[in-house]
Amino acid sequence: MELEKIEEEAEEKVREKTGAQSFWELVRFGIIALLVVVSIRILVAEPFIVSGSSMVPTFENGDYLIVDKISYKLTDPKRDDIVVFRYPRDTTKFFIKRIIGLPNETVDIKGAKITITNSDYKNGFVLDQPFIKSPSNNNIHFELKDDEYFVMGDNRNASSDSRYWGAVNKNLLSGRAFLRLLPIDKIEALPGDYQQTEPQ
Repeated sequence: MELEKIEEEAEEKVREKTGAQSFWELVRFGIIALLVVVSIRILVAEPFIVSGSSMVPTFENGDYLIVDKISYKLTDPKRDDIVVFRYPRDTTKFFIKRIIGLPNETVDIKGAKITITNSDYKNGFVLDQPFIKSPSNNNIHFELKDDEYFVMGDNRNASSDSRYWGAVNKNLLSGRAFLRLLPIDKIEALPGDYQQTEPQ
């Protein structure tokens, strides 16, 4: 009987130890998973929900996007990239627009026509923008400095953008629209992607 009691006590201690080990392994796994998710969110990718109609028809209100946050740490943004950035006049707000002008370029807007002048094209070239369905009627001359980008919404008549509040500094860019997850029938990588053909 004494031997059985000793064996039962030993088994009970083993069960307690195993239960405690399982609990702490679960806690450790949870902490590691949380650190991985937070790291990805801060450094690599971030969700973004489109609010408003400034990017119609490219994006509709409520579209759910994943923003690539790492690319612009390795390379410079390009013309026609769709970017999420902190609004220069209130950095607690995030906007989504398309890059039109790059650092040290001049942007001239006359009606629906946008002309870009830079060191390679001193006489300028006109942007080809087939994705624009509602052109605006502006008359703007804007000169960009180092690390400044001129951005515009694809729905030109319903977009608050660089035409009204100026350029966006590179340090305000969160990242590029990398993936659209919702609505389900519009899932795609690099949504709204367009490669501008500049004159040779």
